[in-house]
Amino acid sequence: MIAMLTVTLRRVLSLLLVPAIFGLIHAPAGLASACKGADPAIVSAVVKGITSDGRVNRYALNIRVVNFGSMKQPSNVLQSVQIYQNDIKLDTKGLPPLKPGQASAFTYVFQRSVDAGAGTSTLTLKLVVSKPSPPGNMDCNLTNDTYSVTF
Repeated sequence: MIAMLTVTLRRVLSLLLVPAIFGLIHAPAGLASACKGADPAIVSAVVKGITSDGRVNRYALNIRVVNFGSMKQPSNVLQSVQIYQNDIKLDTKGLPPLKPGQASAFTYVFQRSVDAGAGTSTLTLKLVVSKPSPPGNMDCNLTNDTYSVTF
């Protein structure tokens, strides 16, 4: 009898908890932030085009940041996306202050040899709020401030 209750309880817990936990871990990026403040997040980095001169390919990456928070950022906030390859900083792109739900996008051009194989280059994007420091409620959720793209 106890064994049957244990098996039944495990099934009930697995049916209730596993989907709930999986849903929290894999929540879509577009969900509103749970923090009270601004929550800028890197939501995408997509190769929009490739040009070549026969020796070097130039990849145009469209990078998009959205404020999922409930507060607008003040006009004096200083924030940027830093672009890294193999832990080496390649560039920094400034971002304007964002209102709740507002997006900002920019293009970054990355060059590599025409002989480079598909899927061999990975860029890591890091959102950094320089002012105020620490960012406090101008970036109240740091878990969505890093994004990687491989091409």
